Amino acid sequence: MNESAPDKAPDKDLPLREDIRLLGRLLGDTVRIHEGEIAFGIVERIRRNSIDFHRHRDLAARQELERTLDGLTIDQTMIVVRSFSFFSHLANIAEDLHHIRRTRAHLIAGSAPREGSLSHALDRAREAGLAAQSVAAFFDCALVVPVLTAHPTEVQRKSILDIEMKITCLLEERDRVQLTPEEREANDEAVRRSVLALWQTRMLRHHKLAVIDEVANGLTYYDHTFLRELPRLYNRLEDDLARRYPHLPQKELPPFLRMGSWIGGDRDGNPFVTAEVLRTTLRMQSSRVFAFYLAQLHKLGADLSQTSIVVEVSEALKALAERSPDHSPHRADELYRRALTGIYARIAATARSLDQMEAQRHAIAEAPHYASAAAFAADLDVIRDSLAAHNSGLLARGRLRRLRRAVSVFGFHLAAVDLRQNADVHERVIAELFAVARPEIDYLALDEAARISLLAEELDTARPLASPYLAYSDETADELEIIRTAAEMHRLYGTACIQNYIISKSDGVSDILETALLAREAGLLRPIEGRLDLNIIPLFETIADLRNAGQVMARLLGLPAYARLFGSRGAAQEVMLGYSDSNKDGGFLTSGWELYKAEIKLVEVFARHGIRLRLFHGRGGSVGRGGGPSYQAILAQPGGAVQGQIRITEQGEVIGSKYSNPALGRHNLEVLSAATFEATLLAKDHAAPRVEYLHAMDELSGLAFGAYRRMVYETPGFERYFWESTVISEIAELNIGSRPASRKKSTAIADLRAIPWVFSWAQCRLMLPGWFGFGSAIDGWLDTIRMAWRCCARCIANGRSSPPCCRTWTWCCPRPMSALPRAMPNWSATPRCARRSSRACATNCSARSPACSKSRRAPDCSTPTRCSSARSATAFRTWTRSTTSRSNCCADTAAATTRCAPSAAST
Repeated sequence: MNESAPDKAPDKDLPLREDIRLLGRLLGDTVRIHEGEIAFGIVERIRRNSIDFHRHRDLAARQELERTLDGLTIDQTMIVVRSFSFFSHLANIAEDLHHIRRTRAHLIAGSAPREGSLSHALDRAREAGLAAQSVAAFFDCALVVPVLTAHPTEVQRKSILDIEMKITCLLEERDRVQLTPEEREANDEAVRRSVLALWQTRMLRHHKLAVIDEVANGLTYYDHTFLRELPRLYNRLEDDLARRYPHLPQKELPPFLRMGSWIGGDRDGNPFVTAEVLRTTLRMQSSRVFAFYLAQLHKLGADLSQTSIVVEVSEALKALAERSPDHSPHRADELYRRALTGIYARIAATARSLDQMEAQRHAIAEAPHYASAAAFAADLDVIRDSLAAHNSGLLARGRLRRLRRAVSVFGFHLAAVDLRQNADVHERVIAELFAVARPEIDYLALDEAARISLLAEELDTARPLASPYLAYSDETADELEIIRTAAEMHRLYGTACIQNYIISKSDGVSDILETALLAREAGLLRPIEGRLDLNIIPLFETIADLRNAGQVMARLLGLPAYARLFGSRGAAQEVMLGYSDSNKDGGFLTSGWELYKAEIKLVEVFARHGIRLRLFHGRGGSVGRGGGPSYQAILAQPGGAVQGQIRITEQGEVIGSKYSNPALGRHNLEVLSAATFEATLLAKDHAAPRVEYLHAMDELSGLAFGAYRRMVYETPGFERYFWESTVISEIAELNIGSRPASRKKSTAIADLRAIPWVFSWAQCRLMLPGWFGFGSAIDGWLDTIRMAWRCCARCIANGRSSPPCCRTWTWCCPRPMSALPRAMPNWSATPRCARRSSRACATNCSARSPACSKSRRAPDCSTPTRCSSARSATAFRTWTRSTTSRSNCCADTAAATTRCAPSAAST
């Protein structure tokens, strides 16, 4: 009897392919209708030939493709470029939706939490036996901040992003809702309409963006994602913790996950970021969050319609309702609504007072404004407490709960704006201030030690250097105005609006002290009180600066004038590490390795001083700028580097790809939180790298660094090659950002910003920043091992006549062999080894082994004579007897003993 074949597993990617086909077909129809059959035929011919050549290596298809492309007119080229560009955009939309679809399918099926989710992180903590108190303590002290920047790698216009968001919503509706035929037809038409609008929308900007345009673009993501999804993420996490740890006191989590921004505060090389731009940025941010609060309060008033005839209310709520300007007899018994009407009026008054913003729906009457976001939160707490106390707590878990969480996270400022400036600018400003106030001091002529001494002396006094009655250079006047504006914003929006001042190109303690002195000029540092209202953050971004970071911070933390300020900053100090510039300076491999080593050193230094280290990772989107999966990157940090707190930049195109879709945005925020949790509490599961591996990486990094520097900075004509073979000139002229491509008016690669450097190589498909130097490192390192193995194999073949220094693998090796792998194949016959000079090997042998200084050697390493030291000879005989049964070689110089070696016969 024939058994029926088992049903095939469902094709999980079928919905993705169907969405791509749908969007591709609609785009093709749009091209045919609006550009004509000829244009559509060209696009289709290019598409088919490309597929045939890519999938089947069809050379005829390639030749046809080349003929078609060579014969295109300018107008036809534009149509082709737009067609394939928009198809890529639409395919990305389909892929994002499919990611969300698969995530929902896992949740619906009740699958185990997936890696990168907070539920998975909490499961791991429970499996590791972590106490509930440790989990609670983590969230009490945690800080996770994604920082949006205006780095110019997002080429899409806001108009394009808005249309793509409409298409996303329409496809989600098709996926999640069972539509009637009429509704399906309406949805089809809406998708076609959106694709047509996309086709007819200009892709590129005609004019360069102003900083305020960048601010407006960044605020779009708050409307779509952050304002709505962050509160939901908090609420779900609180509920999850309550289920897992019911014995813990039920309390709301502190606002550990917040938003940061450089847009409007990053002045490094951007002359268009001024004090007025900073004011406008904070006003725009504040207006956006007030608009959200007003809309939510209006809807909340509709939700909480309870009458005091049916339910009781607290005395505090009665008082809140009595203070409301709402005296309508129609709502005399609706105390919750009256209270909310009064809160709405006060928020409207606050928006008007701070931002000159008029509420879209006018308040019933005038009311006093709130002095702070905390006062606003306190009134919302009155409503929550009254509902909870009178058997209506369920009503407090909806919109009210999300609004209260939003207030705790966003306040009246929305996101903390970081200030950033180059250390060279601060140096010139401080020099001018000293030249005017203390003419006997030539600050620029002082060495580092003298500068530190002078600045520390100044920081002990409250006397300002700058005078309002003197004229300064434009640069100095601008810097003083910026820092004074920051103090002004603190008074308006609270200290949370500007918390960090980053110093790019930091290379010494004086760079940090100069910034502290500028803060004192605006009252943000008060020496008598020992208070500092800003985190002063050095940014180490070149290879040399990364190598020196530990030493700089050790000296800074040891200064009494600076150390006494830590109490006002929570006994923590933030350090920023630059990925993009270190890559441009030293190449991909060396950048990553020096970042890793810098973190290890910083952890040691901060532990010694008893100060919490918070690292700020300046990662970009591409591999050449430190990009990659955030979850794996955070977990890969050295032990102790993630101490419950981390900040990470989200740059350029990464912002759109991560946060334009609300569901994806929430997922990416959760990934950052989960990774920080695991790296902090579960890091002990990951053993530190063995010493020999660290030595191996040092050797690899050195080889890669040499190859990269020789090519990029030492090869004559490379600078010209770069400017002529890439599209750097065109990128410098693109209207995708407000900052110039170079910090100075030059073509020098050293002055070029890292982003246009990487962007240029990417556009010509030569991804040099993501790989160059790595191959040279591997090749050179293997050469070292091959040569060392050849020499040592010959030494072993001579049995007891071999010198004892061979037991640490350094006798015949020009580099330390502590990195030799545990298992080595027999490389003694490798042709590359034959090209090595045995005389050089012998010379190196005598230089490396003082223990064998008395031995007589022939020029060839294969014929060494016995050492005169009897003790060394005895040790060598013992070692060789212990390895006769081995066929592979491995070494562990950390223990200073060699565990095994190949027998003479196998050699």
